[in-house]
Amino acid sequence: MNIAKTYGNFVRRNLTENPEKAGRLIRTGLHLESFRCRYLADKRIPKAYKDLNYKGISLVAKALDHPENYAWTNIFAPVEILQCFGLSCVSVEALSSYLSGFYLEDAFIDYAENEGIAATLCSYHRNFIGAVDAGVVPFPALSVTTSMVCDGNISTFRYLGDRYQIPLYVIDVPHEYSEEAQRYVEEQLYELIGILEEKTGKKLDMDELSLRIRQENRAKAHFLSFLKKRMKKSYPATLTLTMFQLFATHLNIGEKWVEELFAKMDREIESYPPCTEKRLFWIHVEPYAQPSLREYLNFGKRAAITAGDFDLDYTEEMDDAHPVKALARKMLLNIYNGDFDRKAKAISRMVREYDPDGVVEFCHWGCRQSSGGVMLIKEEMKKLGKPMLILDGDSIDRRNSPDGQIRTRFEAFLELLEGKG
Repeated sequence: MNIAKTYGNFVRRNLTENPEKAGRLIRTGLHLESFRCRYLADKRIPKAYKDLNYKGISLVAKALDHPENYAWTNIFAPVEILQCFGLSCVSVEALSSYLSGFYLEDAFIDYAENEGIAATLCSYHRNFIGAVDAGVVPFPALSVTTSMVCDGNISTFRYLGDRYQIPLYVIDVPHEYSEEAQRYVEEQLYELIGILEEKTGKKLDMDELSLRIRQENRAKAHFLSFLKKRMKKSYPATLTLTMFQLFATHLNIGEKWVEELFAKMDREIESYPPCTEKRLFWIHVEPYAQPSLREYLNFGKRAAITAGDFDLDYTEEMDDAHPVKALARKMLLNIYNGDFDRKAKAISRMVREYDPDGVVEFCHWGCRQSSGGVMLIKEEMKKLGKPMLILDGDSIDRRNSPDGQIRTRFEAFLELLEGKG
């Protein structure tokens, strides 16, 4: 019996008549899942990944329990600043993923579309909007996003902000780095700090922000060391766990627990055996609910994801003596900011460095930048002589992903990597 789906059906029965109860059931379900992840997790999962899974779920559950202390953000927002004000950060994608974990995404996507939200909008965003409009997601203290990459973030947050009077701050990030652009983004960050100080009644402690930048630098160093070792060592994972690394590399980067988590991963991988599976570099989101890919890649013996572009979108060491300037630079020089050619060239560098057996890009439904730029990456991989598989589907809506086609194409790709094709 699928316990998550059964529980989700119980939640579903309350969505229309009693959305407050449905919301409580979702929060209760998250707490139950965090307990399971901490004490009853699959024994194949490495200890560090168990910690990550528990931490991600418990943080989201806690945020929904205390909405006055959380913010909606995208993964590129300056979360380090918000942390200094005691705010936890929850992204559209993170919350949508957990709702999908209860098999509720179809209900919320349909709810949003019935209200007039376009079916061409990213399904993560339609799921999120539907859940908020249905009354099962509590409103945050504020939302913070950037102009980078995803054209859905600003429109989604603006729609919800206007409808429910949720304060929104959008950081406009110029496409090219320059000293003028650096100052422009810094000015916006100081304006955001002023808004947060007024809202919370707390002054920013610049020493604390500097400390978080130092913790971030050390965390990244451990993570990069881990990825180098992962080129030769096995380290069991699932599609869900590799995607949920974003909790550490983005939504909570700067927190002490993230530094400790990556240090643990860096130590723990030493005890694992040599890697025998085909190593994949993954581009864009991992479709953790996709049945065939779960079958192939969850604790896969034939193939495993060993690195991905989202976790490596900015790896430069940051200047803790000038933390606000460092955060502005981080956004401007992110590989996802600016012309798509920047991302394609950056992925080429990553693939050369981590030398996977093959590259996979999953073009998620509604994500225009992914689908629009995939051929530029394909050309870069051709220059490197790296096999690349391009898959189309939906990372969140189970109704909208062609499983048979994905299975056939992924199997053929594996056979190619194994020398059978």
